[in-house]
Amino acid sequence: MGTFLPTLTERRSPWVTFTRADDPWVPRAEADLLAKDGLVLRIAGGELDTEACVYRMFARELGFLGYFGHNWDAMVDCLGDWHGPGHGKQDVAVIIDAADDLLGADFLGVFVSTLARGAWRANFMVDADGDPDEWRDPFALHFVLLLDRTEPAAFAGKVVSRDEDLREAVVDGRLLVTLTDVDWPGGDPVWPPVGGPRAPAARTPA
Repeated sequence: MGTFLPTLTERRSPWVTFTRADDPWVPRAEADLLAKDGLVLRIAGGELDTEACVYRMFARELGFLGYFGHNWDAMVDCLGDWHGPGHGKQDVAVIIDAADDLLGADFLGVFVSTLARGAWRANFMVDADGDPDEWRDPFALHFVLLLDRTEPAAFAGKVVSRDEDLREAVVDGRLLVTLTDVDWPGGDPVWPPVGGPRAPAARTPA
């Protein structure tokens, strides 16, 4: 049986990973991304205590443009149509430190759904209708939530409860989140992953 590893450099799922802050995969993955001229951006999870704080922190730390509408749909647009550091020309990992308190947030599900949808759009560079964007190149965008005192499995069931397109699986102690549905081409046809050394191969959107 193989290991289903998350990634910060490949344009494939999982899009969102919950893991312990001391997970040795994290510094290795960050170093690999930086060695390939990617970007690592960090957000303080302790400051994400309301929806308004989420919008404000992401706008500030990720360099959203002035048109950002401070709502979830607008956040998907700004993540998928990157104009922050790197301007969509570099692969990006967004690390959310000390994310434990998000476990009790009533917006947890829509927050993770927003991250996954934004990452899907960036990785496959599609517009809001799911059509390929001929003007921009896709880039790897992934989100990692680091937990200091909470096991990732504690978030299981709370992330996907309001979004039928989200799927989650606890693999090697990490909670991995992806999108699986015909509406998300390039996503995972089978979830949770079963064996094999790699994630299911990504498909190019039709």
